Amino acid sequence: MYAMTLDKNLAFQWCEMPDPVRKPGEVIIEVHAAAVNRADLMQKDGCYASPPDWPQWCGLEVAGVILETPEKSAFKPGDRVCALVGGGGYSEKIAVPEGMVIPIPDDMTMVMAASIPEVWCTVYLNLQLEAGGMKPGDVFFVQAGASGVGLAAIQLAKYMGAEVITTVGSPEKAAFVRKLGADHVVDHHKEDIRKVIEAHPPTVALDCVGGKLMGDCFKHMVFGGRWIMIATLGGPETVINLETVWRKRIRLIGSTLRSRTSEEKSRIMKALHDELFPLFASGKLISNIHAVFPIREVEAAHGVLRRSENIGKVVLTLR
Repeated sequence: MYAMTLDKNLAFQWCEMPDPVRKPGEVIIEVHAAAVNRADLMQKDGCYASPPDWPQWCGLEVAGVILETPEKSAFKPGDRVCALVGGGGYSEKIAVPEGMVIPIPDDMTMVMAASIPEVWCTVYLNLQLEAGGMKPGDVFFVQAGASGVGLAAIQLAKYMGAEVITTVGSPEKAAFVRKLGADHVVDHHKEDIRKVIEAHPPTVALDCVGGKLMGDCFKHMVFGGRWIMIATLGGPETVINLETVWRKRIRLIGSTLRSRTSEEKSRIMKALHDELFPLFASGKLISNIHAVFPIREVEAAHGVLRRSENIGKVVLTLR
């Protein structure tokens, strides 16, 4: 098979690699599409390697067709599926634990299916499991509302009845997230998010930015609030008054999906299939595709995310 690997200088190279060998409990997928995530950019930069048991190149979510299965599998060769993977999705074939694979509807394209597992598992994990769920009347704050995770989080929080605050970087992005139901939209180039957070104290925050402003926003959380950190794109340092934490019983939660066990990821994928796929089918949830590139144009695809141009997902096609 061929894969988009990284050479010793961390440059992309489309090169021949050994076909994956299926381990017990795994399936082999012929990859038709793989979505791009910011974690891929970090891996390309040499600072976010795949877990040891996964291929050491980019790609965290794929869609394709089953080629091989174990005995007594829920799948058969030819089934259309999508999968959450720990790395190596930028390749023609990949071996995946069966639990991390779910079937896709006949009317769902491979591009659309590839755009779902990573961001929607991330959002389900953090809003339902880490935050303990939300209820009508809660206030939800999510950074980078036009990103894949941001768009998914806005929709799921609104579905759960929350009031939503989000940040964006352009008027076009602001208009899009408002259509999805965001109640308070802040263009971080022009406005101060701290004023909005003070006026609308969050119950739950999902933060991929961090940085110096995080501490100023954190102090306005409601009593018993949950602030979930999934990345620090705005910098790793801030100042938090620790009295705020214990006096208001606020929980600061660090969370990643990639480092979780296959068993944990399998449970989340099952919930994604059982609870959220019906909402996609009914049109209550969407995954917005910003751009599609052939796999050999991976640099251009990464460039869209690096420049923060995307509203939703960027996807690579292999077939």
